[in-house]
Amino acid sequence: MTEDRTTQLDRMRFTKNTASSRLALLAIVFDVLFFISIYKSDVGTYYYTALIGASIIYNLVFLLATFLCSEGVKSYQVSYSWAMIILGLGQIVRIFILPADAHRTLVSNAPVMGDAQFIRVIIYLVLSAAALFAGAVINLQKSRALSAHLASMQA
Repeated sequence: MTEDRTTQLDRMRFTKNTASSRLALLAIVFDVLFFISIYKSDVGTYYYTALIGASIIYNLVFLLATFLCSEGVKSYQVSYSWAMIILGLGQIVRIFILPADAHRTLVSNAPVMGDAQFIRVIIYLVLSAAALFAGAVINLQKSRALSAHLASMQA
């Protein structure tokens, strides 16, 4: 191992994993944009259902869990990477629930969610998931490298 790499790994013991943390926060930003785009719409009584209530509760849980992950990955904890992957998969699944249903549902012969809004919210969810996946992968790589480095220091 080169001396630069050893120094870089040794430095990780004292610095935070800001890349993964910032990606988790970016995922929150994209989720907030999704939230605003969905809930600013008011088409008939479509948005006054149990599905919307469940979506709002899930959104709050998502925001809190993602923020917790953003703090957890700062200290290179692997378990938060797996949580970020699960949250990212949740964002992908969400595409097929509320946005898809709103896009195909008609109220007064017009879709609840038009094509432009549908594409926009899908992009927000995909970007949110991608940020979570990227943050998780970065944290997994860095935490494994740090663990191996710490193990080599013990030997």
